[in-house]
Amino acid sequence: MSGEGSSRSLGDHQQPPTPSRYESQKRRDWNTFGQYLRNQRPPVPLSQCNCNHVLEFLRYLDQFGKTKVHLQGCMFYGQPEPPAPCTCPLRQAWGSLDALIGRLRAAYEENGGTPETNPFASGAIRVYLKEVRECQAKARGIPYKKKKKKDQQGGKGSSSSDQSSSPPIHFS
Repeated sequence: MSGEGSSRSLGDHQQPPTPSRYESQKRRDWNTFGQYLRNQRPPVPLSQCNCNHVLEFLRYLDQFGKTKVHLQGCMFYGQPEPPAPCTCPLRQAWGSLDALIGRLRAAYEENGGTPETNPFASGAIRVYLKEVRECQAKARGIPYKKKKKKDQQGGKGSSSSDQSSSPPIHFS
């Protein structure tokens, strides 16, 4: 336990900087997805993973969700603040899934995957997320409004209307 400067500086060089919250979450998500693939019967090697595996993973995660999503037959369907409890399922919130896919997409490429083969960047994933977003918005009685409608009210320039024509989920 000497106070030599050399031992302290040696320690400083050996410890990598603390990863950001985003980097830590991305690593946890990547490890969780890898574990999910290994637990499949038969196990799925990452090299054979496709968008169907990703969609199954997203559906699997719903069982751990905390967002009440009313079913169409529920008396509270379409009510933003239902007055009583119901038996409708809890799901993952759209925003959580969207963020998760963004982190997994980045992690895939950081771990040697190519953008061309990235299953998290698949059009099927974008469609699924869009359907989840719209379904959850309707179930809460808050229909999703595209930016285009906002532009019609404000009537400003074409830059924001250009945004509304692009997919709402950005993978680049």
